[in-house]
Amino acid sequence: MPKPAYKRVLLKISGEALMGSQGYGINPEVLGHVAGDIAETAKMGVEVAVVVGGGNIWRGASHGAGNMDRASADYVGMLATVMNAVSLQSAIEKAGVTTRVQTAIPIAQIAEPYIRRRAIRHLEKGRVVIFGAGTGNPFFTTDTAGALRAGEIGAEALLMAKNVDGVYDKDPKKHPDAKRYLSVSFQDALQRDLKVMDGTALALCRDNTESMPGGIIVFELARRGNIQRVVCGEPVGTIVRDNVQTKTA
Repeated sequence: MPKPAYKRVLLKISGEALMGSQGYGINPEVLGHVAGDIAETAKMGVEVAVVVGGGNIWRGASHGAGNMDRASADYVGMLATVMNAVSLQSAIEKAGVTTRVQTAIPIAQIAEPYIRRRAIRHLEKGRVVIFGAGTGNPFFTTDTAGALRAGEIGAEALLMAKNVDGVYDKDPKKHPDAKRYLSVSFQDALQRDLKVMDGTALALCRDNTESMPGGIIVFELARRGNIQRVVCGEPVGTIVRDNVQTKTA
C-alpha cells in the first residue's frame, strides 16, 4: 500500500454504521471489521482520532422518549455515543492498538474528560483517541463534534464514514438515477444542500480550510480497507474541499 498522505486524521463514524443490517444496536462482525481497519491505519503511522455517533442505540429507541424535551433527549443520545465509544475501544485494543476514550461529559470510571492537549499527546504516542458524548451540549450533532474536534487537534482531513459510497445529488436509495460527486466545493455543498453533514458542521469546516487542507472525504465504511485507501490518497468516495471543481462521476 502507498505511503499515507496524511499524518493526522479525524474519522467520523455514524452509530448506524455499527449496526449493520440488524436494525438496532451493535453488530459484532461490523464492529470487528471497523476496529480492524482503524487499527491497521494506526499501524501505518497515521494518528487517528474518532468521533462516533449514537443513532444505532438512541434513534432506534426514540419512540420510547415520548414527550421528552429536546435537551434531555440529546443528553441521552450523548450517553449512547459513549456506549459505542467504549465498545469500539475494546475492539480496537483486541486488534493490537492502544486507545483512549475521552468524553465531553465527565464519566470518570470509564473515560478521560476531553482535554485538547492530552488528546494530542495521546495521538503523538500512537494511541487512537475516541471522542464520545459529542460536544457535551444539546442541539449540536456528532457531525458538529467531528468538525470541532478535527479543528482542535489539527487533523489534516475529516473522514466521513457512511453507509453510501460518497455524496450524491439526491438519495441513491430512492432515486436510481442519482449522480455521485467525485468532488464538490464547500460553497456548492451548502448551496445545493447535499447532506454531506449538517449545515453547522459543514460551515465550520469551510471556515477552517487552512488548518484542514485535506478537507472532508466522504466514503463507504462497509468496504474493508477503505479507511487505509483514503489516508493513502486513493480516489475513494467524494472530496469536499475549498477551491475544487464540482464534478460528478
